[in-house]
Amino acid sequence: MSGEMFRMFELAQQGFACSQILLIMGLEARGESNTDLVRAMTGLAGGMGFSGENCGALTGGACLLGLYAGRGTAEEMPHEKFDLMVNELVAWFKQEVGAECGGINCSDILGDGQIYKTATPKCSVIVSNTLEKVKKILLNAGINFSGDLE
Repeated sequence: MSGEMFRMFELAQQGFACSQILLIMGLEARGESNTDLVRAMTGLAGGMGFSGENCGALTGGACLLGLYAGRGTAEEMPHEKFDLMVNELVAWFKQEVGAECGGINCSDILGDGQIYKTATPKCSVIVSNTLEKVKKILLNAGINFSGDLE
């Protein structure tokens, strides 16, 4: 198990949701922490507030792209390819996860109307794959996962 996988497992064991794990990983890669941001990501957990809607790995991945390439101040502009980056993530998620699971909602992925409350092996794979896809999308846009421009 890689160090990154171990860290994701550790976070899941601590009770963090998919969306939170992705942002924690992104923040840590930048040498940062932000408990308010991690707390806010709870709203995406379990498919948006445990409603079973859009998977937290997908919405968390979009937020992770925003952390690296979005707009944060009035003076700042998002990366010129930000919208394309998010669209690429969504298309990939629909193809990779949605096609296999019958949809991109948390309840589709877990089946039988279940909603994520604790880490599942299926969720772990999806979160890991989503993190890797986000890294590739960022790299293709000239952004290292550490946050440095290439």
